[in-house]
Amino acid sequence: MGDAMEKGVFLSAEWRDLAMLNWRVDRDVVGPLVPQGTELDLWDGEAYLSVVGFLFLKARIMGVPVPFHGAFEEVNLRFYVRRKTGDGWRRGVVFVRELVPKFMVAFVARKLFNENYSACPMGHRIERTADGVVRAVLYNWQFDGSAGKVELIIDNRPLKLVDGSESQFIAEHYWGYARQRDGGTVEYRVAHPPWRVCEALSARLDCDVAHLYGDRFVGAMDGEPTSAFLADGSAVTVSHGVRIA
Repeated sequence: MGDAMEKGVFLSAEWRDLAMLNWRVDRDVVGPLVPQGTELDLWDGEAYLSVVGFLFLKARIMGVPVPFHGAFEEVNLRFYVRRKTGDGWRRGVVFVRELVPKFMVAFVARKLFNENYSACPMGHRIERTADGVVRAVLYNWQFDGSAGKVELIIDNRPLKLVDGSESQFIAEHYWGYARQRDGGTVEYRVAHPPWRVCEALSARLDCDVAHLYGDRFVGAMDGEPTSAFLADGSAVTVSHGVRIA
């Protein structure tokens, strides 16, 4: 526990089998949600939204295992921002809503980071070949009486990210930014090695977008995603939040 605290680590865990569905979005849709002190991060001149479903494993808070939280699902909607510092740009994510099946995870994230977490019943299914290669993933939930799910079909092994690619842009944002109740901003680091990814053969989000995320996102997420891929994931650490604005 001491090492984790010395390095500023609040949470450590593994994130595995990340289904990432991405949409280009008009800047006016997400612009009002950009936290103070940051600006939209663009790829090829476009803003992006992503729905990400994954397995959250081996959670530890400041080095201490969290009882009954060894493995659970998370599904979130996020967009991308950046912040200029003396060391250059910090590229990060802003979460619109995060779903988990664990009340305590949602409570702590809301209390300490002011992240929009909600706890609800969730499940998943991952299909693998005999040698362990993922062929299909599904994450599902029941939020406020409305069912939803994310599905990916894959037919290849994951490969290293290509420099300058859209998938690298999506996968390699190593900071989080959370708007606070008084309008300020908290920044925290999300550290992990580069993930390997595999483009999806097909991808589907099936949910009531307006009910879950708000009317502003309906038009942007109405059709098929612009892109979708599976990231294999890794161990991750999340730092303590620092007020920047």
